[in-house]
Amino acid sequence: MEIPDNLRCLFSARVIEERDSYILEIPDREIETGNLQEGEKYRVALLGTEPTPTEDSTQRRAVEGPEPPVEEGENRTVDIEGIGEQGDGIARVERGYVIIVPETEKGERVTIEITDVKETVGFGEVVEREDYYL
Repeated sequence: MEIPDNLRCLFSARVIEERDSYILEIPDREIETGNLQEGEKYRVALLGTEPTPTEDSTQRRAVEGPEPPVEEGENRTVDIEGIGEQGDGIARVERGYVIIVPETEKGERVTIEITDVKETVGFGEVVEREDYYL
């Protein structure tokens, strides 16, 4: 199974029966992080909770979650979209993946080196600042 780059988010959710239909619970964090907007329509794909023994490793990764779209040592040019609780800049790349960038300001465009990659967040250090955005 291929995971498209335009995948907005991936999470586990409970399906709830209500009258003649079913409801899929969306975690608050998906709205809070801006991955999804309340009132918008989205296409949804449902995956089983347990991979079968015949599924290949790509299918198992889809159930566990997609691979981060960045790698340690990679350089990226990003826009700092906001500031986190600790005062670090927050940038987003493919599929809404968050990268934390210390010593940046909202609105800056910077080239960063990815220094650490976790399942749901990455960390980067500024390599170069674009003066136009300061």
